[in-house]
Amino acid sequence: MPDEVGSLLHLKKINMSNNRLTGNIPSTLGQCVDLEYLEMQNNFFAGKIPQTFSNLVSIKHMDISGNNLSGKVPEFLKSLKSLQGLNLSFNHFDGAVPTGGVFDNIGAVSLQGNDHLCTIVPMRGMSLCMALSDSKRKQKPLVLVLVILLPIVVATAILFSCMATIYRRKRMQANPHLQHDNAHVKKLEKISFEKISYEDLVRATDRFSSENLIGSGSFGRVYKGSLQFQADQVAIKIFDLDITGADRSFIAECEALRNVRHRNLVKIITSCSSVDHTGADFKALVFPYMPNGNLEMWLHLKDPEDGEKKILSLSQRTNIALDVAVALDYLHNQCAPPVIHCDLKPSNILLGLDMVAYVIDFGLARFLFGTANAHQDSSASLSRLKGSIGYIPPEYGMSEEISTKGDVYSFGVLLLQLIAGCSPTDEKFNDGISLHEFVDRAFTKNIREVVDPTMLQDSSNATDMMKNCVIPLLTIGLSCSMTSPKERPGMGQVSTEILRIKHVASDTCVSDEAKN
Repeated sequence: MPDEVGSLLHLKKINMSNNRLTGNIPSTLGQCVDLEYLEMQNNFFAGKIPQTFSNLVSIKHMDISGNNLSGKVPEFLKSLKSLQGLNLSFNHFDGAVPTGGVFDNIGAVSLQGNDHLCTIVPMRGMSLCMALSDSKRKQKPLVLVLVILLPIVVATAILFSCMATIYRRKRMQANPHLQHDNAHVKKLEKISFEKISYEDLVRATDRFSSENLIGSGSFGRVYKGSLQFQADQVAIKIFDLDITGADRSFIAECEALRNVRHRNLVKIITSCSSVDHTGADFKALVFPYMPNGNLEMWLHLKDPEDGEKKILSLSQRTNIALDVAVALDYLHNQCAPPVIHCDLKPSNILLGLDMVAYVIDFGLARFLFGTANAHQDSSASLSRLKGSIGYIPPEYGMSEEISTKGDVYSFGVLLLQLIAGCSPTDEKFNDGISLHEFVDRAFTKNIREVVDPTMLQDSSNATDMMKNCVIPLLTIGLSCSMTSPKERPGMGQVSTEILRIKHVASDTCVSDEAKN
């Protein structure tokens, strides 16, 4: 690869993948400060990643997998703030994987096939770095303090655990009906979120004022509020424990979210498992507050201030679809065990200030274990699975096992809804036709009739947008919402295809300005 490539200072994209290029990667590439996409996978490049790559401040996607590169993974990669996707797999890198920046988004980084890499934090498919650095070896005073204090802390924890066990046994003897929930209590004890009190949440929501009520769901209500230790506003989900399954929903959501880390999954700030002012059990989860609300509001509700329907541009819809797809790909293919959401729908997609999409509400989530017994448990739990009408895959109605392909179906319906602008429970579908059939029938001749006109209005390049963005996205939506699970693609394939659509259509639909 010639050094002169560095003279192309304003180059946006380089694709030299799947060739037989050899030698070192030219350091002059670091001069291409406007470069956004670098694809050099499946060649024979050797040596190290050039230090000059630290100048690629505009880089969004870098794929240099399938080469013979070696050395440490450069620390400067975490400082590239625009970097959203990094593939270093199947090289010969060694040492510890950096932390911070893009490396904190597990779904955005691929490192497999580097046998001598290790991680400081747990990461699927990677070994932990067990050796201490020289600087840590020198911290003998700190180690001595830990050696002295650790047994005391452990002994204290055991003492409190014994006292708590005695208290619970006495409580269950006095209240036999609590024994039914004992298994759920044990699960809850394993969840290590920082707890807050019922009184904290009363103050945060102004005594659960109706003015702070921002939503309700199958198992409770959601309020916005302010906590003393949290600078930004928060969303507080209060579970109505009088509703059957609400306690299980609380535990399922905690267990599903406690070990996942992804930029498109909402994180739990803290939780509360206590009693209210009447002595009744009280459970709540605290999340970041999203002022842009959920996707359902943007697709179907009018703005309360001016009475007009909110408008999402095709660019925003494409980005939302990609955000949700990569989140599901992470849950299905990068979590151990895989997590199945089981209730994907627009109201469970929150939108941040920058319109980044976040998947929420894991109250019906299930883990997909590899043992036969675990599969039987998943199948048995199907009788309790509710989901949402219009998004539940047809096989669940036939008592088939829960699977990741169920989430794929829900995503397909959501994607069709995102582009068509109509809900699967719309009145137009009362005659038995589904949203899938509605789009499929119009796909060849009258495709514009099923597309939400608001995202194409006043557009000078509507034809290109239809060709490069709308039709490919609808094709994916139809493929994902097929009746047979075997005909649906996996979310890894789906997210890759949507990312490709975004790149190909960057000059037509994805670069189109948001019309708010």
